[in-house]
Amino acid sequence: MKPLAIAGLLLASTGAIGSELIYTPTNPAFGGNPINGNYLLSNAQAQDTYKNPDLGEGYSTPSDLDRFTSSLQSRLLSQLLTDVGSGNSGSIETDAFIVDLVDIDGVLTVTITDRETNEVTEIVVSGLNPGN
Repeated sequence: MKPLAIAGLLLASTGAIGSELIYTPTNPAFGGNPINGNYLLSNAQAQDTYKNPDLGEGYSTPSDLDRFTSSLQSRLLSQLLTDVGSGNSGSIETDAFIVDLVDIDGVLTVTITDRETNEVTEIVVSGLNPGN
């Protein structure tokens, strides 16, 4: 019976039809349908229970005085850089930092001192033309 069983299996298997298996990713980052992106992101955000301890209470809107101070500091730094471009040197001091700018023969040196930690960062840029 053994040869008869094998012959029966061979005849039964010839009638089976198969096709290729094609993998289609779900995630659009890996070639999936872009429509799935928002769905996958919203599901991930809904399941996210991690709270960043560094954020504390979260973002708070700065006061008008804080925005004005920031704007003024930005304007003063911009003016200081313009003056350095004309060949002048200068510095600016705020509550948080001290910035010293020195331009010697086209080599601009920016020294930033953090008032809280007294950490000093120095940035040197060469190849500047003092006449510009």
